[in-house]
Amino acid sequence: MTTDHVRLSAFGDEIADDLTEQLDMLQSEGIGAIEVRKVWGRNILDLAPDDLHRLRELLDARGFVVSAIGSPIGKSPITAPRSFEQERLERAIVAAEALGTRIIRIFSFHLPADKAHIYRDEVIERITALTKRAAASGILLVHENESGIYGDTAERCRDLLAAIGSPSLRAAFDPANFVQCRVHPMRDAWPLLADFVVHVHIKDALFADGSVRPAGEGDGDIPSLLAALRMRDYRGYLTIEPHLQAVDASGNLSRVEGMRVAIRALRRLMEESARVPFQALRRLAPGP
Repeated sequence: MTTDHVRLSAFGDEIADDLTEQLDMLQSEGIGAIEVRKVWGRNILDLAPDDLHRLRELLDARGFVVSAIGSPIGKSPITAPRSFEQERLERAIVAAEALGTRIIRIFSFHLPADKAHIYRDEVIERITALTKRAAASGILLVHENESGIYGDTAERCRDLLAAIGSPSLRAAFDPANFVQCRVHPMRDAWPLLADFVVHVHIKDALFADGSVRPAGEGDGDIPSLLAALRMRDYRGYLTIEPHLQAVDASGNLSRVEGMRVAIRALRRLMEESARVPFQALRRLAPGP
């Protein structure tokens, strides 16, 4: 898999709270895009307009672009007032416009255990309203699969996306999060969601205990994911979200080194994928 069309990004707050440290590390690994979730120790939705302006200036000065707003929208109880996430979406739209991206990551609400069927219609109604508001501002919402929310399984992710049926709501595919929900990402999730995927988060995980691993070292079948993306001529971002620490040169656990390990692991897999003849990709990638 080449990087001609696929761009690498990363969650900078997994490196450090300080923006300069984030950018220094990513630049040292040749990455010029960042998915903004937290900066200066604050959530992106908590930044005032002046802070967003300063952030944009600092990113521009270093040649960085923002791949997406990594918002926490939808990571809240389904029983909370609807206005709670509607107000957060307004702040996310302001942040997206200030930082020059049209993509905002969202979730599909925390539900009481085993009550997904009861709250399904409420989830659809709430996210439909958010999607319509985003569309009015030219914003694309990407729903991330994650444990504990409505969209934790592949079937419910597809149900959500298909029921709303809007081009302003698409999928952010996270293979490790599927593994942690006991879903095989490529065998079971990809065939249901491939047509909706416009954004990808890269981390790996083990079925045995859910622990996170660098790409290729878990059960997320990331080589097959890269093959499938290549077959579909994917042109979006691969955003690295390692959830890792690694030992640095001083023998200390370091988030910086965790990110470095994660970036290099993904790049190795991409280089291996690029060497596979296009005609041979079908045996690596599940349908569709």
